[in-house]
Amino acid sequence: MTCAESKPRDLLRDPLWRPEDLGQSLPQSVHANSVCLPTWADVIAYEEADPRVLGQLRTGYPRFFMHPVTERLLQECRRRFARGDELCHVYPSRASAERSRESLQRWSGHAGRLDAWSDDGPFVVCYPPTSHEAARKHWRHSGEGISSRRAESLLQGKPVPDSQTAKQAVRQRIGQWTGAPADSVYLFSSGMGAVYAVYRAICRLWPDRMSVQFGFPYVDTLKIQQDMGLGAHFLPRGDATDLRQLGELVAAEPLSAIFCEFPSNPLLVSPNLTALSELARRQQIPLIVDETLGTYVNTDVLRVADVAITSLTKYFTGAGDVLAGAAIINPHSPLAEVLRQAIDGTYEDLLWDDDALLLAEYSNDFPERVRRINRTAEQVCDFCRSHPAIAQVYYPKYRTSANYEAFRRPDGGYGGLFSILLNNKHPERTTARFFDALELCKGPNLGVNFSLCCPFTLLAHYRELDFVERCGVSRYLVRISVGLEEPEVLIERLDRALQASQRP
Repeated sequence: MTCAESKPRDLLRDPLWRPEDLGQSLPQSVHANSVCLPTWADVIAYEEADPRVLGQLRTGYPRFFMHPVTERLLQECRRRFARGDELCHVYPSRASAERSRESLQRWSGHAGRLDAWSDDGPFVVCYPPTSHEAARKHWRHSGEGISSRRAESLLQGKPVPDSQTAKQAVRQRIGQWTGAPADSVYLFSSGMGAVYAVYRAICRLWPDRMSVQFGFPYVDTLKIQQDMGLGAHFLPRGDATDLRQLGELVAAEPLSAIFCEFPSNPLLVSPNLTALSELARRQQIPLIVDETLGTYVNTDVLRVADVAITSLTKYFTGAGDVLAGAAIINPHSPLAEVLRQAIDGTYEDLLWDDDALLLAEYSNDFPERVRRINRTAEQVCDFCRSHPAIAQVYYPKYRTSANYEAFRRPDGGYGGLFSILLNNKHPERTTARFFDALELCKGPNLGVNFSLCCPFTLLAHYRELDFVERCGVSRYLVRISVGLEEPEVLIERLDRALQASQRP
């Protein structure tokens, strides 16, 4: 490799967006969380498992795509532990591996076998090929699979660094930014791992009750409730009508919890947290709010939420090559002690040490980065809203703005994520043209330091497009995560792509 080839690409000035960039890591890191899917056709081919695309992917979002380093560890586990044609997954603790086996039993009828890499773990779940889809489903939903950095450490026999100081620093920072004590902050190996842990705690407290998902959420938050417990009432619009229906539910049956996002991904809807909290208090159940998109900088959901959940993979780190999550128990909640005991009952610190050290390093400038992204995103969204080629801009400044303003911090902004729909009669053609021409990095993930774009509905819901459209999410929705580029640069790039989309 030449020096020029080894030099990281400046994704702010030179994004990965052209057809020849297919499969490159985003960012250009061994442990990148995203991969370039530069054209609309590439996204569809990826979802259809087309070898043309899959064969070029260097990485992918870790819960959906087995990282190459992790895949090497799995192959080594097959060599060491598998019997016959068994496959393997690796989990960081015995308890997390046993949870995988429980899911395998529930979904495939075969729990597999448990083995250990060493006396200290990690733990290997060996299962027959007929259980592979169930194994992949648990890996994706739970967010507890072994991290690529731990896989690398095991394969290379690297010493384990001491990360306790770094983890405590992260807890203290989160506490400082949210007003919660550090001992109310729990760290996890991914944002979905945080959701899963809180949901398990809820199920232990109220095992015979269904939960409520209020508003259309990120896909796996709903799947956890639907597939890994008693089930959920799903109120996808999250509007006043759904609020009335929730009131009827609260009066009709005991519920375990209300889950929502503030704002939501990908429609950037902000639910009425005050009303949700009143309903939750009435039934003495927790209100669980995922505030990943709002961020600790912009919103203060702990004024009413009993638990706040965040994917630290996103804005908190910004780098796009480390996974982590957090859950904060509101110390002023009347359910605080009950929730703390339920979470403590099975809580394990599964955040790998190397990831924790980077988490502390990357989050040093978190507030400054978010405020800069806020300013840029607002200018870009104002431009998009005035452009004749765009029919709809989904952004907290314009969507359910009163609900968002009620919990926006005095110096907070509207975040860095927005979605758009083009204004045309043939969206299948013009949206693809726009996406293909857009000079931004293209792939899954959000909240990174470089702008990132994806056809969110296709990537997250390809097998259920009709269903999600009935929930109000168009299959032609394009989601854009704003980075640290100058606003004028992003506006110029968007304008060029919009012009290209309208050509005959």
